[in-house]
Amino acid sequence: MTPSADARISMNATTTVVAAPDQAQLDVEQQLIQAARDLHDEIVAQAPSIETRTFYTEELHAKFDEAGFYRMLIPRAHGGLEVSPATFYRVVVELARADMSTAWCFCLSANHALMFANWFPAEIHAEVYNGGDFRAASMYAPTVTATPVEGGWRLDGTVNYCSGIPYSTYFIGQCILPGERPTGDPRVGVYVAPRDLFTRLDDWGNTLGLNGSGSHSIRFDSAVLPDRFLVEDADLVEYAFDGDSPGSAAYGNPMYSGRHMSSFAFGIAAIMVGAGYGALDEYERLMRERKTTLPPFVLRLEDPDFQRWYGSALVKLEVAKGAFFSAVDQWLEATRKNVSGEAPFTPAYDNLLGGIGREVIVQVWEAFDRELYRTVGSSASKKGQRFEQIFRDLAQGIGHRNPQLKEPSYRMIAMGALGIPLGPA
Repeated sequence: MTPSADARISMNATTTVVAAPDQAQLDVEQQLIQAARDLHDEIVAQAPSIETRTFYTEELHAKFDEAGFYRMLIPRAHGGLEVSPATFYRVVVELARADMSTAWCFCLSANHALMFANWFPAEIHAEVYNGGDFRAASMYAPTVTATPVEGGWRLDGTVNYCSGIPYSTYFIGQCILPGERPTGDPRVGVYVAPRDLFTRLDDWGNTLGLNGSGSHSIRFDSAVLPDRFLVEDADLVEYAFDGDSPGSAAYGNPMYSGRHMSSFAFGIAAIMVGAGYGALDEYERLMRERKTTLPPFVLRLEDPDFQRWYGSALVKLEVAKGAFFSAVDQWLEATRKNVSGEAPFTPAYDNLLGGIGREVIVQVWEAFDRELYRTVGSSASKKGQRFEQIFRDLAQGIGHRNPQLKEPSYRMIAMGALGIPLGPA
């Protein structure tokens, strides 16, 4: 009997059974989410200047640090809070509701604390996590070459779009290694580079949106990386463990043993969800302040059409948010089963969860475009208006290369569901 698609690709997607955190942990997680909410008005007020300076201020950085935001995904053994990914993303949603650029700069450096424990040997964890003082921007494209030298590797090259690099203590990337794979493709490695090995370039701030996301380039110029900071023949697309990863083995937490093509989509999806609600907040403010342009001239708040447009956007955002956090829970359950031996965390399942993340990204954009931007009125799009900045940031988000993978990934997802070996297109 041919197994069903559910049996092949969704064997991990059973009812999530994750050990419930104790009350103290729940209190910590609620405090983190509330701390992000408490910063909302301050971040909103700073959003225009953040865009001009290309990343958020030292003052906000200090407040994020004091609140524990950067330590959320760092193991407790190294000064972290080790909260669930869902809690981390709920904080991201709140930050993005205030300013999408700020959330992007924060999320795409703080989130890699999870991947670091997954990918790198436990022997360097204490050194790199540094008592909880760890943030790492990352970029997949292997534009840096690594040449063997005594005691390590010489890194040369420039990496673009290093979101979150202004406050990063490390950078995680891929590099080209000498030689070839059996397939004839270049060999690649995964490395984590301390901040003093690279130079941040002043080349960010000229895009349509997300100009405050701190997505500068960095340059390595004959920088010598200690051998312990590079894993040879590891590709971030496929780099995963069947069973215990270095992190899950060291800390007993399966969330440090997952696949992360899905996680790359999750970060952007959380930011888009938060920004979508930020747009809805601004739409509501305008409904309460402005009147309709046709008689009877009433507040938009009292107009049936504006009520419908608002309600439609709210429902679509709630659906997107629900799908997103369901996918995050499924990801966590897949890591648990991976470590327990119940079921491997397969590339097919990783692709499926990543596909859900990308669908969320697109749904948020469509809710904004079709229900809010189309009806808010041209005056909200004037330069300097909050709605105008949210529009540009969301437009930049939907144009990111991750949601561009939405259609190409459908074939991989289908082949995983149908049990077809992945081959040439």
